[in-house]
Amino acid sequence: MSESITIKAATSIPRPEYPRPDWQRSEWENLNGDWSFQFDSEDRGRSENWSQPAASFSSTIIVPFSWSSPLSGIGMDEKGIAWYSRKSSWKPANSKDRVILRFGAVDYDSEVWVNGTAIGTHSGGYGNFEFDVTQVWNRSAENTITVRTEDLDLGHQGRGKQGYGETRGIWQPVWLEARPQNYVSDARFITKLDGTIQVTANITAGAAGQAKLAFSFANNSVAHQEDLELTEGHNTIATTFTAADPQHWSPDSPHLYEGEIILSSSAGEDRVQTYFGIREIGTALIDGRNYRWITLNGKPVYLNGTLDQSFHPTGYFTYPADEDMQNEIFLLKRLGLNFVRIHIKPEEPRKLYWADKLGMLVMEDMPCFWGNPDEQARLSYESEAREIFNRDYNHPSIFSWIMFNETWGLKTNSKAASLTGDAGATNHYLPDTQEWVRSMYHWAKKEDPTRIIEDNSPCNYDHVESDINTWHFYLNGYENLRKHVTEVVEKTFVGSTFNYIGGNQQSDAPLMNSECGAVWGVEGSAGDSDLAWHYRYMMNEFRRHDKMCGFVFTEFKDVVNEWNGYYRIDGTDKLFGYEAFVPGMSIADLHSADFIVIDAAPCETVDAGKAVSVALLSSSFSDQYHGQSLTLSWELSYDNLGVRVTADSGCTQLEWNGYGVKAIAPIAAKMPNQDAVAVLGVQLSTADGKVITRNFITYDVRSGDANNKYDAEGIWISVPVASFSTREWPYSWNALQNQKVSGGDSGSFTYDITLPDTDEAAFIGDVDIIFEASAKRLLVKDREHLSQKQHDISYMHGLKTDPEINLNTYYMTDSVRYESNIRILIDGQQIEAALLPDDPADSRGVLSWHYQPVDNKLDEAGSYGYLVKVRVPSAVVAKLNQTRQFKLQLEALDGGLALYGRNAGRYPIDLLIRYQ
Repeated sequence: MSESITIKAATSIPRPEYPRPDWQRSEWENLNGDWSFQFDSEDRGRSENWSQPAASFSSTIIVPFSWSSPLSGIGMDEKGIAWYSRKSSWKPANSKDRVILRFGAVDYDSEVWVNGTAIGTHSGGYGNFEFDVTQVWNRSAENTITVRTEDLDLGHQGRGKQGYGETRGIWQPVWLEARPQNYVSDARFITKLDGTIQVTANITAGAAGQAKLAFSFANNSVAHQEDLELTEGHNTIATTFTAADPQHWSPDSPHLYEGEIILSSSAGEDRVQTYFGIREIGTALIDGRNYRWITLNGKPVYLNGTLDQSFHPTGYFTYPADEDMQNEIFLLKRLGLNFVRIHIKPEEPRKLYWADKLGMLVMEDMPCFWGNPDEQARLSYESEAREIFNRDYNHPSIFSWIMFNETWGLKTNSKAASLTGDAGATNHYLPDTQEWVRSMYHWAKKEDPTRIIEDNSPCNYDHVESDINTWHFYLNGYENLRKHVTEVVEKTFVGSTFNYIGGNQQSDAPLMNSECGAVWGVEGSAGDSDLAWHYRYMMNEFRRHDKMCGFVFTEFKDVVNEWNGYYRIDGTDKLFGYEAFVPGMSIADLHSADFIVIDAAPCETVDAGKAVSVALLSSSFSDQYHGQSLTLSWELSYDNLGVRVTADSGCTQLEWNGYGVKAIAPIAAKMPNQDAVAVLGVQLSTADGKVITRNFITYDVRSGDANNKYDAEGIWISVPVASFSTREWPYSWNALQNQKVSGGDSGSFTYDITLPDTDEAAFIGDVDIIFEASAKRLLVKDREHLSQKQHDISYMHGLKTDPEINLNTYYMTDSVRYESNIRILIDGQQIEAALLPDDPADSRGVLSWHYQPVDNKLDEAGSYGYLVKVRVPSAVVAKLNQTRQFKLQLEALDGGLALYGRNAGRYPIDLLIRYQ
């Protein structure tokens, strides 16, 4: 909605904007900022009357930040009891108006006093709540607000993944607002594509009487009015009106109808600024299929999504500023994503507002509890679910509610079994619990028939009843992933018991993935390693299957113990490197609604000069280009020692019609006649040249020659990088099956080189030295001989660990550089110096990925270097004409050195000596 409302709070306080732009009143007081604060580890506060205005607390905390977070000013991750207190002299302009004290969220049990009088309690860590404090509010003097919070991490509490950073105490904004004696408590909007708007409003009336309820949206172009006869207390009003020429909401066109609800009565006017979006979420059988797809506004939509932990390193689950929440949506859209799954928690209202405003579909989870699913846990969960549904119902961005995740909290004695290691402890998803989950699914369907409901987002194949049939997997390796996804698709059909538990069966519900990635697909987790290689072939495998209608990649940003985000934890970029294969390509190309699937491995070893046939599929989940003739162009290119060469190319016209996946004509291409990493890139374009999507695969082309073969004059000698005569380093090791050698942080590799005396080169005119090298960032695992550690459930609770101790870590290329200065010497004489800009790892490290020895352990995967080309000075060459031998020394002055051989890195070369 419009941000034109005057901010009443001082701009120096944190989060000064109104916390609920979806339900906003103009007269209010922001209570964020400094509050007096006191831990109460012995629970003495009640008996010692800390609730009274005269009570004095020893510390100051900055609200709305959890006391465990750095931004709170406390920064202690200590569960227990804490007290808050602050003063306020604010009063409504109208002396007859009510004063309402509102809390965005407080974890977990809250008691509130105003001027020493108890006004109410609340339990639950994620829902908003409020108290009418009119009768105790002093309008002519200073008031004291006191809050006691208790967060003991009990098993019945809805906690989610708070281990990343606990939401202890007050962790969302607190504010006061004025309302007339008669006011609109809330309203639910249900929209239809034809412009029909159904509204159910709840009104609180201080006294019976006549009133008018008016709706004015889109500058009053959508307007309606109802005459009411209110009864004292609670009133529910249902009404319907129409938006002419309705503009539909979608991620591509996030049109919002912004405006006001006005309740007029003898008590005055209650004006609430709000908005709605006209959109319909559903599932449908399309073009005779017997399985459903998810639809948005009546049309199929492919869901390109990611898992969002909504974690900030300084505010934890509270964003420091509104701008941070807005930027989150921009960062998602920049990737070409159209939806996000908020993981095991409801999102802050202002971030949902930006999802509405900027266009991002949201799958919102209910927070799980970690104890047994006993009566107390169930009652707590149900209460919190009601609050979340009530608060977030009107956000057009939310298309799905997930009631549970990975059966967490649903297995009886699960905590005891996992944390104590007691083999005798039970750890079962009991039939009674399954039926409770089913009841929650049906409750949600009744409570909100406008959205897709999922019972449990499963990693254990244990759905009960659901509107979508999702599953989780974490696998590394192309063949493993391809086999797994194909198996899931083949086992998905009406009546199948696969992915369901307790004798329940699949319906025709849409199939999609709701968590995926390689983070847990390797032994001990992937550490901090390259995502780009795995991600590209995973996208191809998903789009290969007509049944699949979306995915959720784990995850949006790195968190404290998982470094598998598209971005670093601070939102800085990771570099995927796709543009090096197809000019202009980015990760967004893999998220196009219209897509070209290359049905082949990410890299294949082939003989030089071989003709290959590559299978292609079209995948369309948009009608934007239906009925058009699109151009599919392709190019087979390779790098010949720093020079880009086109080996083959072609194009064809495609009549782009109909949704889903279809086979199209394969590409026939001929490989180059030399050793090369060849790239087959494809591009789909419109008639006017607009690029719709790009994609690629690679080949390791092998000539079979002992010294390899390259298109350049002269005689070549290939020297394996591991064949050094000496190495002098504090730390040094070989990797990638001796195809890579590394040393750090200063030292050298020395090679004994002999130039054969042949008739062809009886006289040597020029000598060139060519090699692939990078800096070598020394990690803890490199300095110390570490063994891989196995992880337990504590990882799911946010166990903080150093990625440098993980054996799989090889930092993915990002905006931070690790440089190294090197020297090249012949017989002790420096002939050149070079700067190696970084120690990178991403999709450009084709050979380091292709020749990984096993899939579930990473051996410096994706690492690669820079092509270094050195011309030996003439004076040195003159001596070589006599000796034909020399010592080549590659020395790092600082920053270390890694050398890449024929089967490692980016270039298919060993250390090359060319002479002529």
